[in-house]
Amino acid sequence: MLTRAGTIALRALVELSRQPDAVISGPELARRQGLPEARLEQVLLQLRAASVVEARRGRSGGYRLSSKPDQVPLARVLDAVGGRRSSLMPSDRHGCDDATALAGDQLERQLLLRLERALDRELGQLTLAELLYDQRSWEASLDPEGGLMLG
Repeated sequence: MLTRAGTIALRALVELSRQPDAVISGPELARRQGLPEARLEQVLLQLRAASVVEARRGRSGGYRLSSKPDQVPLARVLDAVGGRRSSLMPSDRHGCDDATALAGDQLERQLLLRLERALDRELGQLTLAELLYDQRSWEASLDPEGGLMLG
């Protein structure tokens, strides 16, 4: 479903969402998320061009979100970096003239089209804030003391 660039973008932006007003350097983001620094910088440039992040130069430079996490839909992020796989659609079967097989192929195509539209709608509504909430919930579940999730 996601390309490598899409995964990198989401991981970096979830990290920025933890401190939405902070400026975090590319190398620090890469370290925190275990991402390849060179590829992360490419993705951050694409996100900057799409106005998802802002960049600051200088000693205390780095990146921060351009908007609050609850105002950034995942579709916008993934579209900025080419983060979605092209299609769920199967490749056409050439040389298949059996009517039953063709009807089955058409049924599969219609189902996959519906799934793609549903996925597009969900990605347009799901925000970085919700992804961060899910991440924090997962992290809290790993706490052997039964960690309490706050905010």
